[in-house]
Amino acid sequence: MIAIGIDIGGTSIKGAAVDSNGSVYEVFSMPFVKGESGENSIRKLADVVKKYIDKHNLKDKIVGIGIGSPGSLDTDLGIVNYANNLKWENVRVADIMHETLTYPIKLINDANAAALGEAKYGAGKHYQTVIMLTLGTGVGGGIILDGKVFEGNEAKGGELGHTVIVVDGEPCSCGRRGCLEAYSSATALIRETKKAMRANKNSLMWKIAPKINLVDGSVPFEAAKNNDPVALEVIDNYIKYLGEGLLNFCNIFRPNIIVLSGGIANAGDFLFDRLNKYLKDYNYGYKRTPEVKVVPAELGYDSGKIGAAALFFN
Repeated sequence: MIAIGIDIGGTSIKGAAVDSNGSVYEVFSMPFVKGESGENSIRKLADVVKKYIDKHNLKDKIVGIGIGSPGSLDTDLGIVNYANNLKWENVRVADIMHETLTYPIKLINDANAAALGEAKYGAGKHYQTVIMLTLGTGVGGGIILDGKVFEGNEAKGGELGHTVIVVDGEPCSCGRRGCLEAYSSATALIRETKKAMRANKNSLMWKIAPKINLVDGSVPFEAAKNNDPVALEVIDNYIKYLGEGLLNFCNIFRPNIIVLSGGIANAGDFLFDRLNKYLKDYNYGYKRTPEVKVVPAELGYDSGKIGAAALFFN
């Protein structure tokens, strides 16, 4: 079986043919044009997909097209109700795609698509209940319960990044305060790193990023690995907030495994060893409960495309 999996992002839209073993064929992409209407973007996407299918002689092999999109969706009707970062509102994705293509279209939240991809073919493939967090500009979340994506009422649940961990805390992009995203995203880590650097001019972090505008999420990790006390404090605080969020998910869902993706997950063992120790030290909130390992994602940038395609693979 072959399906087209598409991942809509704020800078580009990427897709590929994916088979039922999770293998990804040649990837296609198109730029996301800011300010362009969602309807025009989807019509362009449909043309790109049609040309891709024709180029690879896949016309009679495709079982469907899965599309992962950020935002609040109506997955039954294939509509993006609202996607703040895309500036889309009530974009009838499936209907517009069907103007050009006759294949079944399924829409899924982009974080859910990534979680499904990792659960079926990546780090969670041996488990039935998987939680995935994407630690990027924001914090995306996906929940796989007993092998199925949990989406909630109107497919608008699963917003793990917007669980509050500090009442009246840091402002969040969603309009609330104290969300996990406001403490555990790359944006939050960069904010706290800059704050620490400004207060400590002798920190090794200044050698790694000589100008404050050069700071990214790797800076505190690199300095902490070299035992810079200021960076270590930044990382310890980051682990505490992320760890508390994960403890909540452990106690609510009791997953077999938690998968982390995004740029911060590239910190490797330095991050995961500390995070797993934090969860173990606090007993997941209750003693004598099944251990939950936190592991890095395996599929990288392909997880969303694979997960979207996997909507057609039972």
